[in-house]
Amino acid sequence: MSPRTPLDTVKHAAATPDVQQPFRELGMTEDEYRRVRSILGRRPTGSELAMYSVMWSEHCSYKSSKVHLKQFGDKAPASDALLVGIGEQAGVVDVGQGYAVTFKVESHNHPSYVEPYQGAATGIGGIVRDIIAMGARPVAVMDPLRFGAADHPDTARVVHGVVAGIGGYGNCLGLPNIGGEVVFDPCYQGNPLVNALCVGVMRHEDIHLAKASGAGNKVILYGARTGGDGIGGASILASETFDSDKPSKRPAVQVGDPFQEKLLIECTLEAFAEKLVVGIQDLGAAGLSCATSELASNGTGGMRVDLSTVPLRDHTLSPEEILMSESQERMCAVVTPENAERFLAICEKWDVTATVIGEVTDGERLEIYWHGELIVDVPPRTVAHDGPVYHRPMARPGWLDALQADTPDRLARPRTGDELREQVLALVSSPNQADKSWITSQYDKYVLGNTVLAQPEDSGMLRIDEETGLGVALATDGNGRYAKLDPYAGAQLALAEAYRNVAATGARPLAVTDCLNFPSPEDPAGMWQFAEACRGLADACRTLGTPVAGGNVSLYNQTGDVGIHPTPVVGVLGVIDDVARRTPMAFAEDGQMIYLLGDTREEFGGSAWTDVVHGHLGGLPPAVDLERERLLAEILINASRDGMIDAAHDLSDGGLVQALVESCLKGGRGARIVVPDGLPAFTFLFSESTGRAVVAVPRSEEVRFTGMCEARGMPATRIGVIDGDSLDVQGEFSLPLTELREAHTRTIPALFGHTRHA
Repeated sequence: MSPRTPLDTVKHAAATPDVQQPFRELGMTEDEYRRVRSILGRRPTGSELAMYSVMWSEHCSYKSSKVHLKQFGDKAPASDALLVGIGEQAGVVDVGQGYAVTFKVESHNHPSYVEPYQGAATGIGGIVRDIIAMGARPVAVMDPLRFGAADHPDTARVVHGVVAGIGGYGNCLGLPNIGGEVVFDPCYQGNPLVNALCVGVMRHEDIHLAKASGAGNKVILYGARTGGDGIGGASILASETFDSDKPSKRPAVQVGDPFQEKLLIECTLEAFAEKLVVGIQDLGAAGLSCATSELASNGTGGMRVDLSTVPLRDHTLSPEEILMSESQERMCAVVTPENAERFLAICEKWDVTATVIGEVTDGERLEIYWHGELIVDVPPRTVAHDGPVYHRPMARPGWLDALQADTPDRLARPRTGDELREQVLALVSSPNQADKSWITSQYDKYVLGNTVLAQPEDSGMLRIDEETGLGVALATDGNGRYAKLDPYAGAQLALAEAYRNVAATGARPLAVTDCLNFPSPEDPAGMWQFAEACRGLADACRTLGTPVAGGNVSLYNQTGDVGIHPTPVVGVLGVIDDVARRTPMAFAEDGQMIYLLGDTREEFGGSAWTDVVHGHLGGLPPAVDLERERLLAEILINASRDGMIDAAHDLSDGGLVQALVESCLKGGRGARIVVPDGLPAFTFLFSESTGRAVVAVPRSEEVRFTGMCEARGMPATRIGVIDGDSLDVQGEFSLPLTELREAHTRTIPALFGHTRHA
């Protein structure tokens, strides 16, 4: 940091304009540093430089992405359900009966490669605090994950650490993990994606926002003491690519304490219940720099803080380090003077350290003191919201034409029933399509007693109201292979699959959260991919009527000059009036008819079959038909509500055969399947055409169900019956469920189940 002999106060900074400052080491460009000097009319103090550097980082300021993210607001569909949208810590949706649900997904990618256990654990902790800060009780988490090649020597280290971190933190908090994804691909080898979603529930009147209003109101820091862990961690680390020659780009990862967070949750909710809180902000990336500047910026005045009152674990920390520390389990509340004593008493009851560190002023500045000396004097909005905005150069990558021209048409297809059988087994036992129970069994799915559906169902589902059965469903999806071939379509396909997964359980999709994981924005090709994905997602949300309620951008996901596949992960939240009417995926009753909804076409670009059988990526992804997705959702929701179907499963990665295998194994029932006339068995089984689902219809409901589909113009083809103990594709092959189960379940334990990695 800058020299502090004498202490680098505002007065000292004004008197020493020529002092050299380490802005580059803190991730700032020369232009950004000059802009800070222009804003302040002098050089910044070391503490001010620390604040601007972390708050203007890519992770905190969205400086390369915000020009594209504007589309989510500009193109947002009208929605009566959206109560709080983009700009707050998490979106809030009206789900009826006076209940509101808040949900958000964020990334903790880079820290989870450096230190997998703590990186993943604190990713869960951070997203949970975002939900608390909105006024809600957290009720569940989800974890979309991407790892390197399943058989790479380093992948086990990352998988073991990440899974243990997610399970350890979430289980200790007593939050069920109800869904997510696990994908393996060499592109994530040096850069795994650890995205975490949390959902919380509250009444409408309990919504809280991050703002500091009311001159004289007290600013209270409460939770864990501040230490040296994570200084510049998420904010700086997530704004740089990994480079083995630059160890300085791998700062310390935060250390989490879920038991402290559990106390923080209960303490905060009790303070909310007593209406003690005017404004609140969690301390995540950028720590106190973020909390103080954002609270002040969002309020109606300024703020004065005494940094020397901050409770410390490490008393050697400098003011700059205290401001940058990303120590976990901390929050900042704004409380009226008359309520401050009661707020502190609640913190003491829950054994949560709490200290008044400042107050709201009627000025326009954020002023921070250190033992009586003014070390920060800034307009808070310039720190929190008016950072740099970059219109990065963009260019469609030159290699894309050749990639798209390399279609799967040239790939050898199975010619006999035996070859089909062999490739079905290869598909369902591949790491991406195999059963993930080894991972998900390490998470508690049912704690709190309100989990209705959880992995491996299409969506996680939670009961919100015990009396009426009101519930919500959530699904996250994303396919980096599709997005590599076409980022515009890839983002839309991610939304379409999550939307379809929610509808398959009987819930009506309401709103979207997203985590946009991309390579370096300084690469014009990577920036083009990001811009196209944003455009695609915004256009699709408008068509489907599902506004983006909030989310996260994670850039610089690459090692050296090798980037990940562009990976937009999309979460969709839906509502169901009565969870007793939900539709599971399992084929559970012999004699029920199996129907395929939608059209099957020759669409194999980016498919699981091309990857598993041929190691190929090329062509175009499946075509997107959002109107068909909307119609399919209506069919699935109405059929579920009216009792016309007993099982439903969306078709996505692996096509129809993957869905059939999963539904048969989940219910322990076989199926006899007939290939429709005019459709090759290979295409029928492996195509990944979208807008499709497979459903099980009781014989008593068959006429009513097919009549509804016909009236609405939805193709519905009867393809078989639930029967026996094999998956029998007549005229092609038969696979006993015992053989399918062994193939489907052996892969992940064989890869990761016997060797523990620190």
